[in-house]
Amino acid sequence: MPPAKSAAPAAKKKGSQPWLHQQGREIQRFGSIRQFPIALPADARMYSCERLNQVLADTQILYALYKKHHWLMRGPTFYQLHLLLDKHAGEQLELVDAVAERVQTLGGIAVGDPRHVAELTRVPRPPDGAEEVPAMLSRLLEAHEMILVEAHDAAAKTVTMGDDGTSDLLVSQVIRTGELQAWFLAEHLVDTPLVQTDETIKEVTKTGGSGRR
Repeated sequence: MPPAKSAAPAAKKKGSQPWLHQQGREIQRFGSIRQFPIALPADARMYSCERLNQVLADTQILYALYKKHHWLMRGPTFYQLHLLLDKHAGEQLELVDAVAERVQTLGGIAVGDPRHVAELTRVPRPPDGAEEVPAMLSRLLEAHEMILVEAHDAAAKTVTMGDDGTSDLLVSQVIRTGELQAWFLAEHLVDTPLVQTDETIKEVTKTGGSGRR
């Protein structure tokens, strides 16, 4: 008798239960790039990804600072600053997405995990508690300037490497948004009394307009 044929393997039963607790392998390491047909050489794309990830890490920290200070704002201008800082935070979050997507467009890996961001950022860590309002605003301004310095330098160098898209993103979005937000913040640090009284006028006259006693 001919040997019996082996039974065909049973088809995998389908169901609605999710496959939970899956562990995958890393298929692209951070700091590497894939080959994309976007008319840019690998060295230019690698350089742009490195510079963009620095801006991205610092911008994510700036966004978090804006939200923290939005919650902790206080004093006579609480309402105005509470709303302003939240508006700025929303604009920074849009920048985070734009910069991250540019990194992906270049074939890289955008830094996203907050713990990784904390390792890369150059923005100093604030106290865990609340600071005085001028100190919180100054901290935001300093973070803005740090990002602007990085963005200006990166924009100039990436364009020389032929990456007009990255340079345009840094100039038209990161730099212009940052400059405008820095202006709004800086004007809140001008030492102007909320109410002009006769005593205030006398004090300003006495000190020659410096406001110092």
